[in-house]
Amino acid sequence: MKNFSSWLIAMFAFMFWGFRLVGTVLNSIGIEFMFVPSNMTMEIALLFITFICICFMVKRKLLAAAIYLACHFIYYGPTFVQHFTQILDQTLPTEQYMSVLFELFALVLAIAALFDVLLDKNRKAHPTDKKTDWFYTNKDYDRKLDERADKNNYRTL
Repeated sequence: MKNFSSWLIAMFAFMFWGFRLVGTVLNSIGIEFMFVPSNMTMEIALLFITFICICFMVKRKLLAAAIYLACHFIYYGPTFVQHFTQILDQTLPTEQYMSVLFELFALVLAIAALFDVLLDKNRKAHPTDKKTDWFYTNKDYDRKLDERADKNNYRTL
């Protein structure tokens, strides 16, 4: 993760995860919060899956970003579409506008995370292979060979 945008996406993902965690805990205790999970069981499962996916997205794993996107679209997608159609019909209560904002942020963040991993040029240009990288990236080994090669002075008469 050498790009500033990658760090920003990872930080926003962790902050949004923490915000959802606080909202879920407060909802389970019974304290009112601006974020109300629509399905408590799915929200808890999604919190665990999201945490694991974010950790692997920092390591630039494409599968983790795809799972992150799929889970968020499965959970937030249908309610966002339903709320969006209610906004167009002007039948959405004003208390629900904040949840629409959170759903939109979750979907945009998941799309941004997937595209960030997909378009990472460093990941594609420099893949790591642990079997051979120790040899090819070891500068000390190259220096030893160069010093040894310089000492072989054969005289020809």
